[in-house]
Amino acid sequence: MTVENKVALVTGGASGIGRATAEVFLRERYAVVLLDRNEAAGRQVEQQLRGHGSCQFLPCDVSDENSVSIAMAQAVALHGRLDVAFNAAGIDGVVAPTAETSVDTWDSIMAVNLRGLWLCLKQEIAQMLKQGGGAIVNCASSAGLIGVPNLSAYVASKHGVVGLTRSAALEYIRKNIRINAVCPGMIDTPMWQRSISAEMTAQLLVSDPIGRLGQPSEIAEAVLWLCSPAASFVTGQALAVDGGMTVD
Repeated sequence: MTVENKVALVTGGASGIGRATAEVFLRERYAVVLLDRNEAAGRQVEQQLRGHGSCQFLPCDVSDENSVSIAMAQAVALHGRLDVAFNAAGIDGVVAPTAETSVDTWDSIMAVNLRGLWLCLKQEIAQMLKQGGGAIVNCASSAGLIGVPNLSAYVASKHGVVGLTRSAALEYIRKNIRINAVCPGMIDTPMWQRSISAEMTAQLLVSDPIGRLGQPSEIAEAVLWLCSPAASFVTGQALAVDGGMTVD
C-alpha cells in the first residue's frame, strides 16, 4: 500500500499540535480525518487544508463515549480503513497546589486528557485489529515524564497517558499495531498563549536548555516518524520532544 492510499486520524485537529500534524500528514499524501469538539474551528481548518489533499472534519467530544463511537464509525466509513492515528485532543491545567485543586477541575482534566484518549484508543485499536495493523501516537507531555508544581491534575493525566501507552503497546505489538507517545515541552500553541503570559514565558525560558518555545510543526514531524515504517521497531515509547527540558 502506498502512502497516498493510507488514512490518518487526528483528534484535537482544529488547532495547535493537532492541526500541524494534520498538515504534515497531508504533505505526505495521507487522507486525513480531523476530530475536534470545536465545530466552527474544525470546519474552518477543513476548508483551509482541503487544497492540500483529502481532509474531512468530524465533530467529536472525546470525553463522551457516544460521540467518540459515532465519529470513529464515520471516519472509517469515509475511507474504509484507518492506518495511523494521533490522539492530540487535550486541555490545559488550572494552576493551584494539589490540596487546593477542586474536584471539578480534576474530573474535567481527566475526562479529556486521559479518559477521552482511552476512549479513542479503544476504537482505533478495534479498527486496526480488523484490518491487520496500524500505528497510533498519543499526545502526552513533558509533564508526563516529570513533576510540575501546582499542576497536579494535568501532570497526573499525562503520566496516565504514558502508562496507558506502554501497557497497550505490549498488548498489541504481535497484532502489528505499534503504540507510542510523544511528549512535547513548551510549545507555542494557542493553548500556551492563552494560559501563559509573555512575561511568564520569558521567565521560564531563562532556565530552559534550548532557550525558546518549540513549534507545533516540530512535534508533528516526530509524530510522522513514529507512524512511519522508519519507526517499525519502536513501540511503547514516550518520546520527549522538549528542547532538553527533561534531560537529567
